[in-house]
Amino acid sequence: MKIVLQRVIKASVSVKGECCGSCDKGFCLLVGIEKSDTCDDVAYLAQKVVNLRIFSDENGKMNKSIGDINGSALIVSQFTLSADCRTGRRPSFTNAGSPKRAKELFDLFVSSVQEYGIPVQTGIFGAEMLVQIENDGPATFILESQEHEK
Repeated sequence: MKIVLQRVIKASVSVKGECCGSCDKGFCLLVGIEKSDTCDDVAYLAQKVVNLRIFSDENGKMNKSIGDINGSALIVSQFTLSADCRTGRRPSFTNAGSPKRAKELFDLFVSSVQEYGIPVQTGIFGAEMLVQIENDGPATFILESQEHEK
């Protein structure tokens, strides 16, 4: 499981010109589910995301989490994060999770983040989406579940 986490002032996602999700100060999370991902990967990254201290404290030091600042999250599925671009000129998506399993794990990730008390909105799984992100910093982080010990 891979996540591109961007600290944002605001973000929104629309499908066919209609806004279907947005957030103010907090995170925009682009989430890619891979074939080998499990519920353990979801749990690991949900707790990592909500506890990551990347918001400034009164001294300007990254020392506060999204909960500490009463932030919110926009979570958008993005299977292209599973692309393998090492060979050729066309990305391979053979490592991406099947649509059915990916949706199950994506939905589990969203509900897991919500269980920590973080307000969450999402895009529409599998749809062509337009994501608008006002990155704060800019501060962008890449999280991968394969990095933790299982």
